Amino acid sequence: MNWIDLRSDTVTRPTAAMREAMARAEVGDDVYGEDPTVNALQQRLADELGFEAGLFAPSGTQANLLALLAHCQRGDEYIVGMDAHTYRYEGGGAAVFGSIQPQPLVQAGDGTLPLDVVAQAIKPDDPHFARTRLLCLENTWHGRALPHDYLRDARALCQQHGLALHLDGARLYNAAVADGVPVREIARHFDSVSVCLSKGLGAPVGSVLLGSGALIREARRWRKVAGGGMRQAGLLAAACLHALDHHVARLADDHRRAAMLADGLRGLDGITLAGQHTNMVFIDVASARLAELKQQMDAAAIRLSIGYTPRVRLVTHLDVDDEGIARTIEAFRRFAAR
Repeated sequence: MNWIDLRSDTVTRPTAAMREAMARAEVGDDVYGEDPTVNALQQRLADELGFEAGLFAPSGTQANLLALLAHCQRGDEYIVGMDAHTYRYEGGGAAVFGSIQPQPLVQAGDGTLPLDVVAQAIKPDDPHFARTRLLCLENTWHGRALPHDYLRDARALCQQHGLALHLDGARLYNAAVADGVPVREIARHFDSVSVCLSKGLGAPVGSVLLGSGALIREARRWRKVAGGGMRQAGLLAAACLHALDHHVARLADDHRRAAMLADGLRGLDGITLAGQHTNMVFIDVASARLAELKQQMDAAAIRLSIGYTPRVRLVTHLDVDDEGIARTIEAFRRFAAR
C-alpha cells in the first residue's frame, strides 16, 4: 500500500515533468552570478512580485535569515510573532549569526500582530535599548491568509515609525490563491519577501528572497558567509521555474482536499476539529490516545505529525489525491469507532 504523508507539504517529490525540466536546465556557476537558470528564476519572481531583485537560497530558513541580516545590524531588534516561524522554528539564527534581538509578541487568532501592541513594543532612540528596525510577518500562518487591510495598516505603521517590513512568505502563493488575487497584491506592502518553492509548489529545494537591489546585494554577501552559495544551482532553479509554471493554480486542489478532509473528520468520536485553513487541517485528540492514533495510522500507511500535545496538523499537497483523502477519513473513522 502506498503511504499517504500528511505531515507537511515539504514532503512532495518532483514530478516526472519537473525532473525533465531539471535535466534540460542550462547551468553555470551561481556564486559568480553566471547560472542563467538561477538568474531567470530570480528575475521572474522579482518581476512577478514587484521588486528590483531576487536571491536564490537553499531554504526558507536561510532566505529569512538573509533578510534579517540585511535589514538589521548588531544590537538591532526585530518585532515578530511569538509563534512565527522566524522566531520559533529557525534555530534563533538572527541572534546567533547577527546579534539581532527578537522582540516576540503574542499573535491574535488570525495570525496578525495587534498593531497597537506593535507600536508599544517599538523602542525609543536611547542607548539603553536595542534599536527597533524591522517588523516581520508570516503569510500564511497556520494556513490562515493575513487580511489585506491589516497588511495595509501594518505598512502605514512601519512608515510612521521608520521600520522595514519583511514577509516570511513560505506559503505566499497559497494565500494568493485562497484570496483570489495576484501574488504581488500581497507582496506590494513589504520591503522584502521570502518565497518558498519547496512546499505546496512542489520543488525539491529552494526559496527566493526579494527586495531592493541594495538589500539583495547585502543579502548575497551574507548568503556566502552562511554557506549558502551554490554552484550549478540551475538544476534546482529549473524545478522552481517548472513549479511556478505548472503548480500555482493547482494549490486550489490542495485547499479543496483539506476542506474535504475536515468535513470527513467533523463529528467523529474522540476527534475535535479545531479548524481548516487553505491546505491545513487541525484536530485535537486526547493525549492518552495519541499513541493509539499513531499505531492505527501507521497500520493504514498514513503518516501524521503526532507529538506530545493534543493538537495534530494535517497538510494536503501535490502528492495527496482524492483517494488519499478518502483513505485517511476511513482510517479516522475506524479510530473513532474503537
